[in-house]
Amino acid sequence: MNLSNKLDERQLDEVVGGPPAELPQPTVLTGRFVSLTPVDPNLHAASLFKGSQGAESEQLWRYLPDAPPPELESFKSYLASRAAKDRLDFAIVDNHSNEAIGLASYLAIEPTNRRIEVGNILFTARLQRTPGGTEAMYLMAKHAFELRYRRYEWKCNALNEPSRRAALRYGFQFEGIFRQHMIVKGKNRDTAWFSILDSEWPTRNAIFERWLDPSNFLPDGTQRSSLSELAEQNLKL
Repeated sequence: MNLSNKLDERQLDEVVGGPPAELPQPTVLTGRFVSLTPVDPNLHAASLFKGSQGAESEQLWRYLPDAPPPELESFKSYLASRAAKDRLDFAIVDNHSNEAIGLASYLAIEPTNRRIEVGNILFTARLQRTPGGTEAMYLMAKHAFELRYRRYEWKCNALNEPSRRAALRYGFQFEGIFRQHMIVKGKNRDTAWFSILDSEWPTRNAIFERWLDPSNFLPDGTQRSSLSELAEQNLKL
């Protein structure tokens, strides 16, 4: 019997105790740079619409299931339509300006199997490559594991290299490609799957907290150590 079979048998014999995970409820997740709050189209649409339009923002929508709404009112309708029973949408709000600068959602929520996905992520230019973007992903992951989920998932178009790099940077482990998984905007989508397990989260949580600590940033906001550098020092995937 090879090692793979031994591992499979061990997993089959593993007993998972405890009640189902809690269903995430609309709440505010507060960080130092950003806060995540349930989406309110009337409150958040204007700044999100402004930050997600124009030729320079086409890349933001390339891999999302919807086309960019052409006007503010249709953008409000788009935000309202994102809501569904198996998901919870958050606006990512800059703590300094109090303006919404991004979106992210909990998807495919299965409390019985204790698995949950983060997705439908839209970072405007004001959020991209900032500590706030990383903090937003940390806050959502932390909250999911606090609700007793044992598997936290990230899925993206296999062609979406920035999203795949982000997943690895945030500590997700690549699991493989689901070929011809979806049809999005009339085109084939092969889907790359990533995950973090509850047994892996304490180490990743410590890496996030070390990176986000004020001591890791110079007065001008420059990071002393990158998240990837800290992960390399602490993870052996």
